[in-house]
Amino acid sequence: MILQALTEYYRTLEAAGKISAPGWAQVKVSFALCINEKGDLEQLLNVQTEQPRGKKLVLAPQLMCLPSPVKKTSGKKSNFLFENSSYLLGLDENGVSKRTIECFKVGRMLHESILKDTESEAAKALLEFFRRWDPEAAMSHPALADHLDELKDGGNLVFRYRGSYIHEDPMIRAAWEESYNSQGDGPEMVCLVTGKKEPVENIHPSIKNVQGAQSSGAALVSFNSPAACSYGKEQNYNAPTGKFAAFAYTTALNYLLADREHVYRVGDTTVVCWARSGQSIYQTLFGGAFFDGPIPYDENDLRGLVRRLCRGDSFLFENERLEADMEFYVLGLAPNAARLSVRFFLRNSYGNFLRNAMAHQDRLEIVHPGYEKDEDMPLWKLLGETVNQKSTDKSPTPNMAGAVLRSILTDTPYPATMLNAVTLRIRAERELTGPRWRRAAIIKAYYLKNIHSEVPKEVLTVSLNPDSTNIPYILGRLFSLLEAVQDAANPGINATIKDKYFNSASATPAQVFPVLINLAQKHMRKLKEGQRVFYDKQLTELLGKLEDSYPDHLSLPQQGSFQLGYYHQTQARYIKKEEN
Repeated sequence: MILQALTEYYRTLEAAGKISAPGWAQVKVSFALCINEKGDLEQLLNVQTEQPRGKKLVLAPQLMCLPSPVKKTSGKKSNFLFENSSYLLGLDENGVSKRTIECFKVGRMLHESILKDTESEAAKALLEFFRRWDPEAAMSHPALADHLDELKDGGNLVFRYRGSYIHEDPMIRAAWEESYNSQGDGPEMVCLVTGKKEPVENIHPSIKNVQGAQSSGAALVSFNSPAACSYGKEQNYNAPTGKFAAFAYTTALNYLLADREHVYRVGDTTVVCWARSGQSIYQTLFGGAFFDGPIPYDENDLRGLVRRLCRGDSFLFENERLEADMEFYVLGLAPNAARLSVRFFLRNSYGNFLRNAMAHQDRLEIVHPGYEKDEDMPLWKLLGETVNQKSTDKSPTPNMAGAVLRSILTDTPYPATMLNAVTLRIRAERELTGPRWRRAAIIKAYYLKNIHSEVPKEVLTVSLNPDSTNIPYILGRLFSLLEAVQDAANPGINATIKDKYFNSASATPAQVFPVLINLAQKHMRKLKEGQRVFYDKQLTELLGKLEDSYPDHLSLPQQGSFQLGYYHQTQARYIKKEEN
């Protein structure tokens, strides 16, 4: 299904002129070798361009349409018409060596085999270059002297002849396409993607730009273990994919991964998305709704667009038609040595994905500090509450991050690992209010979706529910009130009862609350009469809602109710101060 969707996307992009034809691909290029009719190197031209990286403009390689890169697994293989300095000049970061000379010979043999019968002047000049170039003299060549360090970094080089790129020469392009179409001698089998009987590819092109994977690229479809071989079929013959389909799905996926504005990271997972129509506006709105991605629209415009699409409307926006029932795909990839793992692959209508996102944000809605803006909680902030804020590595657990995103996209129960991670942080840091208010929102959202009998809806409210009779919720409110009494009696105290008793009070209230009530009575004696009356009235009200004795133990869900009660009561106190 993944390969079929990507192949269809390739056809859409090719029809729109956004992607290369079979045998060609977008490749990053840093320098051009300018040669004359004799094959002499006259100049090294820097072809890098200024490109945005965040808020800055940096010099980076530019993309050019070049012959498809070869799959480099082991040994020495050269690309046609472009390569790094090892294959085109015979030098690398260590200078000239036996290995680089062998690489240069491999590059020379490839170009001679493809261009030997080509009558183009550019082709003849290129072959003369390979015949006359001496790798031993590369380090002292005057045209390379000013850029030796940059060449050694491994960037790709192309050729120019008489002011034009050699790969743009029609006769050379024809020679490459003839060579490309004749490549491959795989057995004829039924392609699993197209359903046609045709020669299949043994090794598929590499997928690049997946975070954590090999920079040279990794395989999405690959077999290298005897356990994966059946009926004598080795490598990718286990999953027969025709030459066109193998090229199409890898080209489409590399196109998506190269689009920095629409690639998102969740833990170790690289997420890409696309609409069947090929319109990028769907990706932009999706990134803004799910990942807090950059959007070229006003925030109110974004919310308006999302609401209309959630209602199932179809409308024109900036001369592009947006349809709620547009088929939309989301693919999550994670690195796995030289291969890629598929964390998830989801297909749904665009409107349904957005409805799931809005439902998730509605569950997260909770009263929060006044200094925080009223806005949706992006996924990266949610996951940030599951990690140690003092740790140097603030990356969430990979499996948990992927599972959370999948549950949001599909509107299914949240993974228990999310709740466990947040609960662990609360126990370790004893922080649930102030900057860490999002933890309370996560607990609320979790139990709203993952319904549990011990966490009734009456405690899963946006703000304080004074009418709730849930015992753990009342105990949480009571703990917050006892903390307020201590703070009023000892202004500016360094450590409150929260620092010492919060975890034990939420787990074993029968052992802790009698001690806290006794302590509060001592604190009350330090207060002025008006304050004593104020707090005594609230304590009496809450204690009156409790049964004759405190519970011996609270389960994990009941502790969630306790934490929400504490958060709501504390936030209500802060809001009252702000109003005053």
